[in-house]
Amino acid sequence: MTVTIAQTHDITACRALRRTVFIDEQGVSEADEVDDLDGVAIHLLASDDGQAIGSARLLTQGEVGKIGRVCVLAPARGRGIGAALIRHAVARFRAEQGIKRVKLGAQTHALGFYAALGFSPIGEVYDDAGIAHRDMVLDL
Repeated sequence: MTVTIAQTHDITACRALRRTVFIDEQGVSEADEVDDLDGVAIHLLASDDGQAIGSARLLTQGEVGKIGRVCVLAPARGRGIGAALIRHAVARFRAEQGIKRVKLGAQTHALGFYAALGFSPIGEVYDDAGIAHRDMVLDL
C-alpha cells in the first residue's frame, strides 16, 4: 500500500469523500457541506494505491491559511492519513509568502489530534452544522 498526498483538481473526488464522511456518516446537511468556496480553494487528496481515501481544502484569507473539510474514509482511519494531510497543508502554507498563521475549525472530539500537530485552541466552542467545534491556530 502506497499512500500519497497531492494537490488535485478533481473536486468531484473530494466532494464524494466529504459526502461519505460528513453527510452520510456524520449527518451534516448537504446545504451545510456544499458551498461556493471549492472553486477558489486548493484541494489535497490522499490516495492509497490510486483509491481516494481522504481530502482537505485550503483557503487563504489575508495572512491566514485556513484548513477545512478534512476527512478520511472510515476504513483508512488510524493509519496517520489525517495527520499527513494536515502536515502537508501546513507545509504548503509555510511555503506561501505572507502566511503567518494557519487556522482550522476542529470538531471537539478531535482537539487532541490537532493539538498533537501543534495547534492551540482559541475562542469558545461553537456549533457548526450541528457538531460542536472549536477554532485552533498554529503560528508559523
